[in-house]
Amino acid sequence: MKIVFFGTPEFGVPTLEALMCASPVGSRHEVVAVVTQPGAVRRGKTQPSLPLQDAPASLPLQDAPASPVELAAQRANLMVIAPQSIRQPDVIETLRALRPDVAVIVAYGKILPREILTIPKMGCINVHPSLLPRYRGAAPMQWAIINGDTTTGVCTMLLDEGLDTGPVFLCREQPILESDTAETLSKRLSQVGAELLISTLDAIEHNGLTPQPQRGIPSIARPLKKEDGLINWNSPARDIVNLIRGLHPWPGTYTYFNGQRVKILKATVLEGNSGNVGAATVVKQDKCGGPCDKRDGLVISTGGGLLSIDIVQPDGKNPMPSSAFIRGRIRGQGGIIRVG
Repeated sequence: MKIVFFGTPEFGVPTLEALMCASPVGSRHEVVAVVTQPGAVRRGKTQPSLPLQDAPASLPLQDAPASPVELAAQRANLMVIAPQSIRQPDVIETLRALRPDVAVIVAYGKILPREILTIPKMGCINVHPSLLPRYRGAAPMQWAIINGDTTTGVCTMLLDEGLDTGPVFLCREQPILESDTAETLSKRLSQVGAELLISTLDAIEHNGLTPQPQRGIPSIARPLKKEDGLINWNSPARDIVNLIRGLHPWPGTYTYFNGQRVKILKATVLEGNSGNVGAATVVKQDKCGGPCDKRDGLVISTGGGLLSIDIVQPDGKNPMPSSAFIRGRIRGQGGIIRVG
């Protein structure tokens, strides 16, 4: 099948490589063009754009940081289309001229208009990292971790004009490990999604696989904002740890120590309770008394249980163990400070 691939972040690269036979799962299909968002930034760091060979002059390629998908496409000498707007008439005409059998969409980042959805004769297939209809939207993996889910998955879906509302081809369930962050879960699900997409295309080719309507109660995984990372210490310790995991690496979680903004990169729920100590009180771990296991670093009382802070990052500094951060900040027996 002739395929136009839509994608932007690292999550889409394994699927693109699978379609190009550059991965173990491989495929027999032909990628005729890759559409990506222009000037994408990965983890806040820019990457130099590489020159494209034989790209049509009408396609507005940018002298800006290239997305991970664009870099992968350039390495394979594929045509790259990186428009400021996917609705530009010349972009739509270029896609029509390619006469694709199917479009594959993996985290492109924009909703495709009807003019593009109707171009591929076999439709547009989306690789979505959740068990639809749960977590439709922009941040399904993050919200699954934040909400404390223990399972998630990947579905292939026939796109329609709604927000992840189209009928589903195949789904594959995956566990969410207690050690998972959004970053590690994304890496794992990107590989699962690549395999599932190849299985979907092969099944469509061989036996005419028909997508089925979504069943269940839908939920929306709204886009994340930096403000979502501000820790509410009145929440239970387990919920705070899930927030830290779900927002790593972006946008990250943070709090304030005596007015200084500090990112919380890793934390652990401790057995026991905070007793009469109010929420958002930081106590040096070796002075916290009976409920806590003795260790270096910080313990913070929350709205439900105790939280050991393992790794922090003050603004303008490198990540460090919390024991290094508190050195000199808590003095004397029973010294405490407040956060939040």
